[in-house]
Amino acid sequence: MTAAPERPVLLPSNQPANRFYAGGPKIRAFRHEEGSIDHVPEDWVASTTTIFGEADIGLTELPSGERLRDAVLGDPVGWLGRDHHAQFGADTKLLVKLLDAGQRLPVHIHPSHEFAQANLGAGHGKAEAWYVVDGGTVHLGFARDVSATELNDWVQAQDVDALLGAMHLLTVRAGDSIYVPPGLPHAIGAGVFIVEVQEPEDMSVLLEWKGFAIDGPRHGHLGIGVEKALEATDRHGWSLAELETLLVHAGTGGHTLVPQAGSYFRAEHRAVAGETVLEAGFSILVILSGSGQLTAANGSHVVLAQGLTILTPHNIGELTITGELTLLRCRPPMPDQAR
Repeated sequence: MTAAPERPVLLPSNQPANRFYAGGPKIRAFRHEEGSIDHVPEDWVASTTTIFGEADIGLTELPSGERLRDAVLGDPVGWLGRDHHAQFGADTKLLVKLLDAGQRLPVHIHPSHEFAQANLGAGHGKAEAWYVVDGGTVHLGFARDVSATELNDWVQAQDVDALLGAMHLLTVRAGDSIYVPPGLPHAIGAGVFIVEVQEPEDMSVLLEWKGFAIDGPRHGHLGIGVEKALEATDRHGWSLAELETLLVHAGTGGHTLVPQAGSYFRAEHRAVAGETVLEAGFSILVILSGSGQLTAANGSHVVLAQGLTILTPHNIGELTITGELTLLRCRPPMPDQAR
């Protein structure tokens, strides 16, 4: 194992094949890549996480040929910084995905840290947030209280109409962000393209699987059974006003994500016109539009263009961005603010 690189790292696409829902073309178009394979709807960026139940699939391989997970273990201070390492060790606390919903995703939830630790022996739950690149509709949260018996009956019978009918349907637009706390039922609509920021786990409990290429009873409940897995669901009825506390609408202020997301991860949208300086830190940059250059404090640099994903180790110092571009910078939580 070697020391953290002393320059920004350009990351190629990392798309696990044969996912159970369709997608992929919008990722290829965004990245300006050729190809025609479907059912590759996710690009796992700077991933130290594997697909649930897999030993290797999902992990990012650096241009050097070393896996990012192994590289960080070899030099956690260089990659993550002393403050991060003092609180979290070599845990990056972060996974970023590009997600192209080629069809509506099934209704599902992700467990909390407490549920995952108690029932799955996992180090994280799966809070997540979406930065919308191409908009559409999403189902989010129940509009009324749902009993455990009612939910179990819907899931066992795969009564999709009842399930969707009990949920809010929201329209989201480019530039919006949505924080999805653990347990909240959700389904991203067909055509929506997002940058997803999340805790570094792959744990989904399916409430719906009918019509999807997955054996829901066998593979949709994390190996702990339907009834136990459903206990992780937030069944309380959310009002539209409550849901608004999870959203940041494009053009409504300086924040990219709502404050409650900050205990899990950070994401910051920047529009650069000339020059912008970013503080040092482990981060993942997604270039949303335009072009320019990133120059680190140590003089290393990389050309920026739409569709590129760049990993910045802590040890390269302050980052100067020049050009005309927009980007999303995704980061772990502040050490003193994390759950």
